[in-house]
Amino acid sequence: MLRLSQFSFLPFLLNFGGPDVKFFTNYTNIALIVIALVSGALLLWPAISRRGRGGISAAEATTLINRRNAVIVDLRPAAEFAKGHLPQARNIEFAELQAKIGQIAKNKSNPVVLVCQTGQESQRASRAVSEAGYAEVHVLQGGVDAWQKAGMPVVKQGAVK
Repeated sequence: MLRLSQFSFLPFLLNFGGPDVKFFTNYTNIALIVIALVSGALLLWPAISRRGRGGISAAEATTLINRRNAVIVDLRPAAEFAKGHLPQARNIEFAELQAKIGQIAKNKSNPVVLVCQTGQESQRASRAVSEAGYAEVHVLQGGVDAWQKAGMPVVKQGAVK
């Protein structure tokens, strides 16, 4: 069985640097440091997880539309688009996106919000739009379904509902 007293370098390590190193050997201080690191990670988690999927909420999309003149691109088929879409949305079907990607916005520095029914196709399309040179591409989390559940307005055949 090994004992700490057998390690002749241990007292040197514990006393090296004076009170600064002793700060890190006190269990209470170590616990406080761990708590600070964990709480910091938990505070950053929403930003880190959102960056991974690139999605924004309906409220964040509204802010982008109103304050930064974001371009809304609805990737659903024309028949689905006619049943109800976000106000000011442009319909470019997912299948035609590659051919019409240059027509999304005149100014590629304007934010682009991609919308589909549930958010899945928009997620796949976001990479292609980013690679086409658009600086800021977002995906509406949950798509039109989430937009409607949030109580946001939907345009149906020329009328806002």
